[in-house]
Amino acid sequence: EKGYETGEHAPGLKLGGRGAYKAAHHIIKTHAKVWHSYNSTWRGEQQGMVGISLTSGWGEPVDPHNQTDRDAAERYIQFHLGWFANPIYRGDYPEVMKNYVGRKSAQQGLGTSRLPTFSVQEKTYIKGTSDFLGIGHFTTRYVLQKSFPFLQVSSYHTDRDLAELVDPKWPAPGPKCLYSVPWGFRRLLNFVKTQYGNPLIYVTENGVSEKVQCTQLCDEWRIEYLKGYINEILKALNDGVNVKGYTAWSLLDKFEWNKGFSERFGFYHIDFKNKNKPRYPKASVDYYRNIINANGFPNPREVMS
Repeated sequence: EKGYETGEHAPGLKLGGRGAYKAAHHIIKTHAKVWHSYNSTWRGEQQGMVGISLTSGWGEPVDPHNQTDRDAAERYIQFHLGWFANPIYRGDYPEVMKNYVGRKSAQQGLGTSRLPTFSVQEKTYIKGTSDFLGIGHFTTRYVLQKSFPFLQVSSYHTDRDLAELVDPKWPAPGPKCLYSVPWGFRRLLNFVKTQYGNPLIYVTENGVSEKVQCTQLCDEWRIEYLKGYINEILKALNDGVNVKGYTAWSLLDKFEWNKGFSERFGFYHIDFKNKNKPRYPKASVDYYRNIINANGFPNPREVMS
């Protein structure tokens, strides 16, 4: 969407209302081809796994008792995660995506939907092409219905007919878009469990960047973020969600999309102005190291011998 619709990311194309759907369509078909290639050629010898990693926020209805809000929150997830996961696990795009994009395309006088379609053969070929699901997750939004008037210029955002809100009480340790809402992660993981048949899950990205450069390396907000989110994964495990592994984002400060080196997610601070790029551990390094050593939260009463 950022690469093929808004043009914020490479390749910087602004193909309103079509480009993102078309690019995603090719990604899904290509993913399936790679999975089948591995499955038929190398799996027997290597016994490896091929999956896909999808990043998604969680959408919570503003009023959980209001069916319209609940429907809008469901659309939020289906237009994010379901867009890619539904074809791979269930054989086609989510019905709500097909309905909304199809209806808005018809209102524009287009003969066919801006959301491409899979042939019967493609659906069969794509379905089941994931040995595990990688999940990247960072934040949550409250969601409610918002009807966008008929627009000649369409977009992925207006197709969904929803608005995103945040709670001003949510901590925002990183940039304003990245609020810390740990409970949303447990709900997202349970959604995956119920929607896609409880697949094997690896958390492939989860972390927070810093608003200001942390010269003292005391990133206590990152420690709080990690504590909250990892704790919700443990709750999801108790719910029966099949989470196998967790990867924090990220080991080092690095090049972060269109933010370049200015947005820092790392456990290690990198001095990019120094030609040798020295690395300095932030406080979160010790905290995360202890979690790794204990394979969970260390017991504060346990004396290390």
